[in-house]
Amino acid sequence: MFYQLLIGTELILVTVVIAAGGFWAAEALVTLTGFWLIRPPHALKLALTLLVTVLMVLAILTISVWVWALAFIYLGVFDALEPAAYFSIVAFTTLGFGDVLLPLEWRILGGLAASNGLLNMGLYTAMLVEILRRVRSEQVEGYVDEG
Repeated sequence: MFYQLLIGTELILVTVVIAAGGFWAAEALVTLTGFWLIRPPHALKLALTLLVTVLMVLAILTISVWVWALAFIYLGVFDALEPAAYFSIVAFTTLGFGDVLLPLEWRILGGLAASNGLLNMGLYTAMLVEILRRVRSEQVEGYVDEG
């Protein structure tokens, strides 16, 4: 049990670091394109910002799911990549179909993968909101400064 908790904690920390790296990259991208983003027209640029941020979130989510899937393979929990990836996606998104189950000696990892997914979904939501808030705030400030 403690071994599973240790492994699960390490995997959660890895995925949180990946999410933080994605957030840093998104913030850096907004900073680099800030001057362009604050100039009118705003609507299309805000939509483009949303699209790029969502694609970044999907990339981060995919990487995090692969981290769990590869860990399952490495630990011998699954003997093939497809069930490991499938279980990771189902657990990480907290969907929990129950058609692919972990062996009893590894079942705590399933709960940790689900809690990791729940935590990261909150981080992704915060990332989307913060990026859009920042861009919109700078657009409004730029508009006020011009007026």
